[in-house]
Amino acid sequence: METTTVKKTTKKDYRKLILEGFKNHVLEHGELPKSVFKFAKDLKMKEEDFYTYFTSFEAIKSTILVDIFDETLADIEKQGVFEAYSAREKFLSFLFTWIEVLKKNRSYLLSLYESKAKSFVTLPKESAEFKEKFKAFASEIILEGKETEEIASRPVISDRYDEALWIQVGFVFRYWLDDRSPRFEKTDAAIEKSVNLAFDLMGKSALDSFIDFAKFMYQSK
Repeated sequence: METTTVKKTTKKDYRKLILEGFKNHVLEHGELPKSVFKFAKDLKMKEEDFYTYFTSFEAIKSTILVDIFDETLADIEKQGVFEAYSAREKFLSFLFTWIEVLKKNRSYLLSLYESKAKSFVTLPKESAEFKEKFKAFASEIILEGKETEEIASRPVISDRYDEALWIQVGFVFRYWLDDRSPRFEKTDAAIEKSVNLAFDLMGKSALDSFIDFAKFMYQSK
């Protein structure tokens, strides 16, 4: 009796192949690939297969930043205590966890951004999608903080809190790229001090209490 051998075919994960290939190229050459055609050829894939997943190298850089953010949120969820945290603690947890994920990609990130870090106002232009997802995440933290009165609601200013936290993300990223301390201890300290300052500023201050009291006195006349 004849037996038929079935040959198994493994479908390539082109998205993963492209992302890993891109990182490796940047690490080995210190620059972006010269062209999509050459890059695809080096990966032994057709150029049109590349465009199925990415439209440009800028899109790849954007995806890597988003993937780091998504991995950070996944790691936070695994911790199982995030939901019980205050707004301040949640943002601290996010930044500390984000730095841990960034460490896995430090050589790649240094290759692309170290020389430009000091010129960043927040983060490079390819962070637009990361920024959009982060601001949605930050808005939830801010809303919870307002509900518990950990964060003060102020006319006009309150609508910019998410942007303020995004600027802080950029500060932490720049600081970490330049940090040469053991175990990035200076970055940990910078995170803690900057987050405490941000939430102290967003919290109800003596000025807010004075304004509330002045309104009360005026309305009580």
